[in-house]
Amino acid sequence: MAPRTRRSLAVAGALLAGALAAGLTLTAVEPALASTQAPAAVPTPPSNLKASNITETTVDLAWNASTSSVGLAAYDIYHDGQLTKSVDGKTLKATVTGLTQNTSYGFYINARDTKGGVSQASNTVQVTTKKSSDNTPPTAPTGLKVAGVTANSISLTWTKSTDNVGVTGYTVLEGSSQVGLATTNSFTVQGLAPNSSHTYTVTARDAAGNASKPSAAVTGKTSGGGGGSGTTPGQVTKVADDSDVPWGLVTLPDGTILFNERDTHNLIHLDPKTGTKTTAGTVPGVSGTNGEGGLLGLELSPTFTSDSWIYAYFTTASDNRIARFKYTNGKLDASSQQVLLKGILRNQFHNGGRLRFGPDGKLYAGVGDGENGNNAQDLNSLNGKILRLNPDGSVPSDNPFPGKYVWSYGHRNVEGLAFDSKGRLWEAELGNSIMDELNLIQKGGDYGWPSCEGTSGSGCGNSKFVKPVQTWPVANASPSGLAIVHDVLFMAALRGQRLYRMQITGDSTTKPVAYFDGTYGRLRTVEPAPDGGLWLTNSSGDKDSTPNNSKDAIFHVQLN
Repeated sequence: MAPRTRRSLAVAGALLAGALAAGLTLTAVEPALASTQAPAAVPTPPSNLKASNITETTVDLAWNASTSSVGLAAYDIYHDGQLTKSVDGKTLKATVTGLTQNTSYGFYINARDTKGGVSQASNTVQVTTKKSSDNTPPTAPTGLKVAGVTANSISLTWTKSTDNVGVTGYTVLEGSSQVGLATTNSFTVQGLAPNSSHTYTVTARDAAGNASKPSAAVTGKTSGGGGGSGTTPGQVTKVADDSDVPWGLVTLPDGTILFNERDTHNLIHLDPKTGTKTTAGTVPGVSGTNGEGGLLGLELSPTFTSDSWIYAYFTTASDNRIARFKYTNGKLDASSQQVLLKGILRNQFHNGGRLRFGPDGKLYAGVGDGENGNNAQDLNSLNGKILRLNPDGSVPSDNPFPGKYVWSYGHRNVEGLAFDSKGRLWEAELGNSIMDELNLIQKGGDYGWPSCEGTSGSGCGNSKFVKPVQTWPVANASPSGLAIVHDVLFMAALRGQRLYRMQITGDSTTKPVAYFDGTYGRLRTVEPAPDGGLWLTNSSGDKDSTPNNSKDAIFHVQLN
């Protein structure tokens, strides 16, 4: 169905006036929905995936065949959203190598047909690789001492441990709680309150997962001061706990918070002064994907105080879509739902989901490739794109490709969007197995996926591809949320379990600096707070669609 345009609305208005003049009785109908053409037939999902012969670094997988009306080209083998290998469409088994010992993986299979169509995922099989025969733990760290303090941090150093194979890292503990992860013999614990005392120990770990005994304890006290209106992360305060996955988060005009829970599909009102949470309603029609689909992005209308619209990006049983709802008197009016855009392909992972209104009054949406990289280069597909919509769901007349929602393309999985003081759009994007990206978005720009992942890939030499501003190894980032305060970028990292800070300098940024490495776990969403600080959420239990199986929180980060 074609999207609405000014011309079609004008014609409709003329017809309406004529009908009324003729004395006809009119029946109200739902506004036309903007959508793509009906999706082409795709293979059925592979079934009965099983794992066997699990070793420290390998696993054998076998599954039942998919069916396809046009023929099967391949099966793509994933774990946790990451493509690991592909086999031809006649092969129903594979051995996955290169795994890490004593590590859990969620494997699933997608079928790909000869026309490029990709199925939904098979069942997921959970695999934990065998533990190494190495049972010897490292020696305990020694010489732990306080190397320095500020109003919000305590820096620690210690003497390196030894191990019969090799030390891979250290865990910093306050009591029994992990407050940091280090790869060297030093760490700075951040986010602390001024004039507060803290006692720490450190353990060493090796590749087999063996942990040493703890070091002797050391106590440090932060200095006085802190506060201010700068851009350096300072004291972190927990605002509220949550048992689901907080994904989208917005600040209401009165300074309170609305956030959504991905797997319960609930919208939650939070008073940050008291920590009181109230369920404001449930978004209807949301469906999980046994992965990272569900109730995702959330955004307020730029004219919320007068129109009460909130916008949501969510997965249904058949697609991903964008809709808006009225939020009045602290409640979500589910009956007011207007679907603005549907037909965005869904899959177990790579659903994207971030929403952001720009200073131009347009709604921008970060969309994943639906686990089909070819979608990212197809301008007739909504997937693997940043989309730009008018607030009513129509296509803006000044979009780069006439009649299309596409603003930029060649993206893998977009979960971070933010605008700087010049009105420029920045984007954080999850890579597959090599590089994650920070991009400065150009109107109509092609960002290279799937030929190019970050700066890696045979197609990266293509001059039409827009190069990333920053890249990270996927283990150090896997970025989700993105926020800008005083032209400083803050990027939340899931797998990297840290918050990156970067000052915008022209079309680039300063070198990324990491904060809170391992302190709060996987970080999902970061948003500006009205006092000049940040809201920050973490994200455990986020590899399935099971409600209330997480131990997450919403934090406030003071910027000094």
